Amino acid sequence: MNMQGHNPEHFAWSCSDDLATVTLNRPERKNPLTFASYAELRDTFRLLAGADDVKVVIITGAGGNFCSGGDVRDIIGPLTQMNMKDLLEFTRMTGDLIKAVLHCPQPVIAAVDGICVGAGACIAMASDMRIATPEAKTAFLFTRVGLAGCDMGACAILPRIIGHGRAAELLYTGRSMSAEEGYRWGFYNSLAAADELADEARKLGEQLLRGPAFAHGVTKTMLRQEWDMALDQAIEAEAQAQALCMQTEDFRRAYTAFINKEKPVFKGD
Repeated sequence: MNMQGHNPEHFAWSCSDDLATVTLNRPERKNPLTFASYAELRDTFRLLAGADDVKVVIITGAGGNFCSGGDVRDIIGPLTQMNMKDLLEFTRMTGDLIKAVLHCPQPVIAAVDGICVGAGACIAMASDMRIATPEAKTAFLFTRVGLAGCDMGACAILPRIIGHGRAAELLYTGRSMSAEEGYRWGFYNSLAAADELADEARKLGEQLLRGPAFAHGVTKTMLRQEWDMALDQAIEAEAQAQALCMQTEDFRRAYTAFINKEKPVFKGD
């Protein structure tokens, strides 16, 4: 499947040289999500599982902010009027977006500036790597609107990134995590000035593009699957996964390049 022609209605999409960029682009409202944009993001990340021309994905926001979460007018208000069946349909859809980000084989890089809260924080959390500006403010603010902190996988994923105690504080209080805290705690891989954020995200993406795409997909799968494995199971699963990668042409290319004292050029097969 070719994703260059993908034309979403509710966010910007660009794709060239195996690198795709998703840009949440309602800057006048700090890029909130609607029912439609949730669903379209979920469907896009599901399509990426079969994409032949995308090896790395960057997700970012327009206008100096990442995402302000669910739109208060378009989502929060209507949710207060829904019955349980419709509420559960919505919460399962938002969870399906996170699962789609986790399950697509491409490494996903979140480039975060400004406001990154609620569902936006969860999208950043589900990404494989995160770069932020010093101005980034990240909050899992569900308790501030009368809801539990267990939204879109936050109680499962966030403690694995920053530790149980830190995650518990953020999820109970809904307070904002500064960029410096996020970097120090391991939520953010690096910080970059606002005018350098896009370039830094692209540099990281291009570095990943030069690696073995098939093997990157295996790494992402194992990072996810090993959450639920005992150590013996994980070691055996990695043995099988690595043996699979040893059958690829990229593995042979790396060996040939090493023997010839050259730099390997990976092709993803």
